[in-house]
Amino acid sequence: MSSPKRRSRRNASAMRMVGALLAVHREAAGYTQRSLAERFVIGEEAIASIEQGRRPLKMDLAVQLDELLGTNRTLETAVDNMPEVDLVPRWAEEYLDCEREAIAISSYQNQVLPGQLQTEAYARAVFRSRIPVLDADEIEQYVAKRIERQEILHRKVPPTTSFVIWEAVLHDQLGGQEVYVEQLSRLREYAELPGLALQILPFGRTAHSALDGPFVLLDTPEHQRLAYTETQRGSHLIADPDEVAILTQRCAMLRTQALNAEETEGLLDRLLGEQ
Repeated sequence: MSSPKRRSRRNASAMRMVGALLAVHREAAGYTQRSLAERFVIGEEAIASIEQGRRPLKMDLAVQLDELLGTNRTLETAVDNMPEVDLVPRWAEEYLDCEREAIAISSYQNQVLPGQLQTEAYARAVFRSRIPVLDADEIEQYVAKRIERQEILHRKVPPTTSFVIWEAVLHDQLGGQEVYVEQLSRLREYAELPGLALQILPFGRTAHSALDGPFVLLDTPEHQRLAYTETQRGSHLIADPDEVAILTQRCAMLRTQALNAEETEGLLDRLLGEQ
């Protein structure tokens, strides 16, 4: 059996090949990335990401593209022969696709820091805590994927992001003292990024709007709001308007119960001063 590292390299190469194939057929048919994206009501960034091999071309879109571009099932065949992706569980792929394209992200976390805010060392400590234990190569692959997700915060036009984090997460020293201090410093830096709101839900509150656990809200380029929740062995991407509305209400209440931006920065400064 081939190693996860070799499979990962094959996956990446195959994605680049499929992306290059799409780019050739798109240009031959006289489409720009923008005009092609408009035909399918998806973002221009999505087309660019596929062509650059940064995200997979899904089968349903491949079939539609073959029909539009007149490519006689070329893309469908290429996707059908892609090696299976190992790094990202199937149940997480749909969420990651939506996260890449989101124009706004709101997140509440009470176990670990949001993946978009993690340092490489902290992410490594998170994956080293996994049971069953991952081998060293697998850990590095997972870390690389997590750090790759953070590019959305550094785009020319990043999504509007809001993070509410329970204070308990700030007191876990995953990876040890050095990793902890580096992670606190990262949070303090990110707290000042334009378009990013960071709030800490402190100990001792007499009311709590999210006792059922963490969740994420995403606003799509089409202005649809989605919700995402995780369990120990799976996840749910929620589109039902009534269910999303409930989590939206909880998110709004959490923001009133959490420290404001200045108070959050003050707490981070105090924690850093204690190190």
